[in-house]
Amino acid sequence: MTGASNASDRLWMYATMIKSRHFEALIKPAYFEGKSPVFNMAKGPLPGEMHLSDGQEPCAVGVCAHLRPGDTVTATHRPHHVAIAKGVDLDAMAAEIFGKASGLSGGRGGHMHLFDARVNFACSGIIAQGLGPAVGAALASKLRGDDAVAVAFLGEGAANQGAFHEALNLASVWKVPAIFVIEDNAYGISVSKRDCTAVERNADRAAAYAMPGHFVAGNDADAVHTIAGEAIARARRGEGPSLLEIETCRLEGHFMGDAEGYRPEGEVERLKASDPIPAYRARLLADGFEAADLDRTAAEARAAVDAAFAFARAAAYPDPEEAFTHVFA
Repeated sequence: MTGASNASDRLWMYATMIKSRHFEALIKPAYFEGKSPVFNMAKGPLPGEMHLSDGQEPCAVGVCAHLRPGDTVTATHRPHHVAIAKGVDLDAMAAEIFGKASGLSGGRGGHMHLFDARVNFACSGIIAQGLGPAVGAALASKLRGDDAVAVAFLGEGAANQGAFHEALNLASVWKVPAIFVIEDNAYGISVSKRDCTAVERNADRAAAYAMPGHFVAGNDADAVHTIAGEAIARARRGEGPSLLEIETCRLEGHFMGDAEGYRPEGEVERLKASDPIPAYRARLLADGFEAADLDRTAAEARAAVDAAFAFARAAAYPDPEEAFTHVFA
């Protein structure tokens, strides 16, 4: 489907944003278990870095509303919202993050390396790592002669990596059905975009690779849905890749425990005042959606997350011997 989002898509986008936000609301207290009074990243049931995507939900739902299970998605080290929107198994995803045997990869990957072959989803903690595999998946689709597409999500900082330019160049040379989606949250870790990027709009870089480039302002799920629908339909028609740059925001720090001293005073409060989820609910109500329907949909989304976390908490850890399986070197 292309063009303006229909009622069904809009309700799905709202529910999926609620599901993603609630998933991360449950991650927060779990992450800090065992990490106080002295913060030690290695402690607790969720050791290591944790990157939340609160605020970036419109990017995921606006794009993934157009995708099918057979389409490929690669995402970043901040992947939860995209994984949920692509339909990754929620129970297995939660179990993976808790390091349990019933996780997507038996608890080996953790939150930055989620992989679900059932819906062709993968992510990586390496910046810009997903672009090459997405181009490969798009080339495979072209060689098979089907209309599957591949979408690579990346942050605006990744657009300064060599892999970004290599991937866009080959995608255009081969005219493969790939869509590159830049989630511009204004920061690469603690470095602001204006301090490290020569162009105001990364979408302008599309011209260097002879593909359409689109900038979507306002962290607006409906606007993302419209532009992404056009790019994905174009790719399915065999007309080649597109580059989308979506203005979004990061309501949390780069990682949990980030002191965020690099933020200007009042920035977080300003961003939270324009939180895209309450804003989207208000728009749906203004457009005639019933509050009861939105409440029921939101409750169902939260219940699914609650069940996933209960499943993950109760699941068994892998046997220690499992550390030596799937090791090839």
